[in-house]
Amino acid sequence: MSPALRERDVDTRELMDDPHADARMLARTYGRFGLVNALVSRPGTLYRRDIRPRVARSRPLRILDVGAGGGDLCRMLAGRLRRDGLEAEITALDVDERAIRWASAHDRGAGIRYRRALTTELVAEGETYDVVLSNHVLHHLDDAELRVVLDDSLRLLAPGGLVTHRDIARSRGAHALFAAATWPLSGTVLADSFIREDGLISIRRSYTVAELRTIAPNGWTVRGGVPSRLELRWEGHHARP
Repeated sequence: MSPALRERDVDTRELMDDPHADARMLARTYGRFGLVNALVSRPGTLYRRDIRPRVARSRPLRILDVGAGGGDLCRMLAGRLRRDGLEAEITALDVDERAIRWASAHDRGAGIRYRRALTTELVAEGETYDVVLSNHVLHHLDDAELRVVLDDSLRLLAPGGLVTHRDIARSRGAHALFAAATWPLSGTVLADSFIREDGLISIRRSYTVAELRTIAPNGWTVRGGVPSRLELRWEGHHARP
């Protein structure tokens, strides 16, 4: 691995996280997340493997998306559940007011609940969910923040529930592939957005599977996947530590 990728680059901040980021570029970035995540995050697998099988006919499935950003994953899940005739209550949580404002304005009838809050606030309110998930959030956190999110995730989890935090795994191959794949689109589909530069920063900030395994608390499972994916997972049938 190249020197720049041997350790997490936690000192470099993503452009979209700047509170003074250009509003037009930020909005365009939120609007392109759905396309990018569909290509790199495999949300269909998440739905088929972890969401649809957990729906009970007796009540709606309660889902919490931590760090939901522009809400594209929530909208996708809501659409597929509706298509399959299944009920769910989906909460999109983010600490950034700009993200919540954009996502709620682009709900498109999905019926998602948008909250600007921390996970600790939901814990204090006594909220519980059948599925707690995140996508591309772990790399934003330092190790201490990660432990807080994981602890809160378990406190928010209903009996028998699932936590799945999914992110990109840091590697030279992931960095090179993303750079190559996004370069031809930088002047068209991804123009006037932070997608390409922030994506490369995200990879440099990300954990490797081995790093995550060394810091994950007991009971958590760390999985790797293709292309350059990682998942930090808790199944509700485990005894809590």
